[in-house]
Amino acid sequence: MRSSGLCRLKRDDSALTAVIEFLSAFALFLMILTAFLSLAQLQMGSNDPNVDRIDRAAVQGLDRLTSDGGWFVPMGSDGLDFTNSTPDWHLVDAVALDNGRVQTGLVNNGELDSLRIEALHNVSEENMALGLGLDSGYSLHLSIKIIQSNNSSRVGLELFSGGTERSSASASSSANRQFSQDGEILRVILEVHKGGKKNNDLYLSEVMIRPMSFGPEWIEIYNPNDFALSLRGWSFNHTSPDGANNLLFREGVVSGKSTVIFTGDSTSQSAENASQIIDLSQDSFLGVGSINLLADGRGVLTLRYTQIDEARPYDVMKVEWGGDTGLFTSLGQSLEANFNGSQVTWSVQSTPSPGDAF
Repeated sequence: MRSSGLCRLKRDDSALTAVIEFLSAFALFLMILTAFLSLAQLQMGSNDPNVDRIDRAAVQGLDRLTSDGGWFVPMGSDGLDFTNSTPDWHLVDAVALDNGRVQTGLVNNGELDSLRIEALHNVSEENMALGLGLDSGYSLHLSIKIIQSNNSSRVGLELFSGGTERSSASASSSANRQFSQDGEILRVILEVHKGGKKNNDLYLSEVMIRPMSFGPEWIEIYNPNDFALSLRGWSFNHTSPDGANNLLFREGVVSGKSTVIFTGDSTSQSAENASQIIDLSQDSFLGVGSINLLADGRGVLTLRYTQIDEARPYDVMKVEWGGDTGLFTSLGQSLEANFNGSQVTWSVQSTPSPGDAF
C-alpha cells in the first residue's frame, strides 16, 4: 500500500511539473508574439484606414501640385467645357476659376513658377481641394517658404500660407518637397485634414455714405486670407430709423489679400487697387446721385456670414454712425476701419481710398 501511494505521488508531481512547464512556455510564446506585433505596428503603422487615407491624400495631393503646371476647365452651358481647357490656369481671373475646375500645378520647366504661386490668391481652398482630388469632408493648408537663400533677408519668407489650421481638425497628415532654384531652397508643405474650421474671414474696411453729387455709395471689403473666398453665405444688413434692408450673396468670390468694391453704380465708381467691382444697383441696396439708400444721418451697416449647416447668420463686423457715435460725415467723406490687433475703431476719412485697404 505504501509503495503504491508513493508511485501515485510521483505521477502527480510529474503531471504538475508538465503543466507548469506548459504554462511557462505558453506565457513566453505570448510575450514573444506581443513583442513581434508591437514591432510590426511600429514599422508598418497603425493600420487605421482613416489615417492611411489621409496620408495617401497628402502624398498624392502634393504630387499633383508639384509635378506639372496644372490645368483649368471652364464651365460651359452644359457643364464643364473640356474643349476649351487650358494649362494656363494662372492667367484666369478669380471669378472664372470659381465657376470651373482647376488643378493648381505650380511647376514650370522643373521649377516652382512665381506666377503660379501668385495666382493661388485667385483660387479658393474648396476649389483647390476639389482639383487635387481630396475626398469630401477634407480640408487643406498650403505653405510655400524660402528656407535658404543667398540673400539673408529672404530666409524665412513665406510666399504663400493659407487654408485650414491643423489644430481645428480631428486628424491630419502632411507631405513636403523642396526645390533648389535661383540660389534658394524653397519648401512646399501640403497638410490634409479631416474636417477642420476653414478661415472664413472678411473685413468691412471702408464705407461711403455721403458721396459727392452724382457719385455712388460704396462699400469696401478686404480678404485677409491667402486663398480666395467665396461670397456665398455672406450678407449685408443696413438699419436706420426708417427701417432695415438685407442683401444675401449667392455668388461671387474675393481674391486672397485683396479688396472688392460694392457700388451703387459701376460706371462711375473709382476702383483704385480693388481686384473687382460688384454693382449692387439692381439690388436696391446702394444708391447713386440723389438716390440715397444708406442713411447719411444715422445708421448701422453689418457684414454677416451664415454657416452652411446653420440657418441664422452671425455678425462679423459692423459700423455705426450718427447719434451718439461721434461719427458724422460731410459730402465726399467716408468711414474707415482702423485695426489694432483684434480691436477695430472707425474714423472719418476726408480722402476716401476705395480699393486701397491696408
